[in-house]
Amino acid sequence: MLTLQRLRPDHEDALLAFERENRRYFARFVSDRGDAYFAEFAARLHDRLAEQDAGVCHFHVVVDEQGTLLGRVNLVDVTDGSAELGYRIGEHAAGRGVATAAVREVCRLAAGTYGLHTLTAVTTLDNRASMTVLTRNGFVPVGETTVVGLPGIGYRRDLTTEQTRHPMESNK
Repeated sequence: MLTLQRLRPDHEDALLAFERENRRYFARFVSDRGDAYFAEFAARLHDRLAEQDAGVCHFHVVVDEQGTLLGRVNLVDVTDGSAELGYRIGEHAAGRGVATAAVREVCRLAAGTYGLHTLTAVTTLDNRASMTVLTRNGFVPVGETTVVGLPGIGYRRDLTTEQTRHPMESNK
């Protein structure tokens, strides 16, 4: 069973280790965050927590039964009942349904706990896994875009559907 935990200060060490461990893996799909991201991690985490406290973002870590951090799922730029979804699942958890389950759960939280009615997301056209995660969770393509200089596609999800009411389960 996987769970989402709202980002807290005590996640700092595990989150930094996760980001370092998966840095090369993530760089295959999105632009690298650069050395400054890691050098200034504590300050950046503090800033993210302040954004979360202000209600403009909702950050989560994905953990397994043993408490191992497998990924993160974020809702950013919250405004007028809408937010943008972003997620990263570590290399060791990739391909096991973790992203699909985590996105399903954050959709449920977004609709219920956070009172949102719409989510958007973007991915590059060559990231078939991300496209699959989004479509499995009820996101529909809404048009072409550019993602870090690469051809991409935008998605949208209406959270007023029944799909958001199911509890999080890992795909086995």
